[in-house]
Amino acid sequence: MFATNEAGGEVMQSEAENLTGVWQGLYTYSDGWSVSFVATLIESGQALSGTIHEPRTYGPGAGETLYATLVGQRSGNVVSFVKTYQNAGTGYGSVNYEGSLNAERTEIEGRWTIPGYSSGKFLMIRPARTAAKATHKKSERV
Repeated sequence: MFATNEAGGEVMQSEAENLTGVWQGLYTYSDGWSVSFVATLIESGQALSGTIHEPRTYGPGAGETLYATLVGQRSGNVVSFVKTYQNAGTGYGSVNYEGSLNAERTEIEGRWTIPGYSSGKFLMIRPARTAAKATHKKSERV
């Protein structure tokens, strides 16, 4: 994977720095109600794309799975993307997310907003990749 440095040149981006992978997430409404989701992110340079699936938590069809696409970017430790529901009948089509990436690149925490409607907090977590690699190498020796 390549990233662009400040001078505009491409540099190799390590797997641990790249956000590509499966993330477990939770978004919370202002009243404290939370919804879990799974996001699959693909990072190429500073661009992000991917998919999200989550349970429908209200109305007709509660318990069904909602699907969404995401498109966004990462600039340093700032991650932003727009989640767009696919034929979900949610009453709104898109949700804006903006958050900060922790130093280990295992958590993104921030706020989501549906302009003119609602907002709240979110947290996305993935396992540390270095631990996974160490475990994999260890099992190969046995």
